[in-house]
Amino acid sequence: MDVHVRDLRYFAAVAEELSFTRAAERLYISQPALSKQIRALERQLGFPLFERRPREIALTPQGAALLPAARELAAGWAEAVRAARTAGPAESLAVGMQTAVGRELQRQVLARFRERGWRISLRLVNWEDPTAGLAGGGADAAFCWLPVPGVGAELTAKVLVREERWVALPRGHRFADRAEVAFAELLDEPFVALPRSAGPLRDFWLGTAERGGREPVVALEASSPEEVFEAVGAGLGVVLLAEGNARLYPRPDVVSVPVRGLAPSELALVWRADDDRREVAEFTAAFREAAGPAGGGGGRRGGRAGQRTREGT
Repeated sequence: MDVHVRDLRYFAAVAEELSFTRAAERLYISQPALSKQIRALERQLGFPLFERRPREIALTPQGAALLPAARELAAGWAEAVRAARTAGPAESLAVGMQTAVGRELQRQVLARFRERGWRISLRLVNWEDPTAGLAGGGADAAFCWLPVPGVGAELTAKVLVREERWVALPRGHRFADRAEVAFAELLDEPFVALPRSAGPLRDFWLGTAERGGREPVVALEASSPEEVFEAVGAGLGVVLLAEGNARLYPRPDVVSVPVRGLAPSELALVWRADDDRREVAEFTAAFREAAGPAGGGGGRRGGRAGQRTREGT
């Protein structure tokens, strides 16, 4: 019987929290997805792991017997991955991202390390994981849009760029010819949203803090840039995005317009706070030096952009 290490981590988290909701928040996945995965594991094992009661859950005797081994196997695998990574070339890093970064600051620093012979692999991670691979160990550092769950605790972040938020609209939208639009005018628009597992990042790109308590109208959820802009181009909804990405990738069926009345977005380099490897320290220090004390930033320059752009990028 083959069981994924991921499923053991999920099981251990639910067992420790005794709550699917809290475990899902801890794992940065949606609660329905976590429940589905645990059900699948139970079917594979042939016995229940949890007693599901109206307001609580509890381990079954089988679950209690399995938990110590599940913890040990999951921890052992994480340690094995760490050991394998450090056994390779010392100057090798995996850098996660949800979308292409495209800012000159990143290009310059990455080019500098590549010229020194560093092996840097860029890994695209969908928005189901707002840490862009850091939480699961698939990335050593990541370019992320804030807020990211865990920053200030297990994760450290350095803001690289601050940019105004724009809105991507289908080309025939009534605001498509505007020089700018007030966010108040967008409150009743249907939005394309990040998955619920994206947590506070989903709320940020829905403008929740600036809605005055009004719930957003969510037309659909999307877990990748391609899904988002197919939906926008088809007229199913609108989406907020960072100013820099409103200029990166033109798309004929999407127009982007600056939005007035929103706090700026922040692109950050994020890494695990307890990762004390020399190569991680040197890599992150280079970005901190290049960005300066407050990070870069594109101010509002006005105008419109026809886009192939990406939410939260």
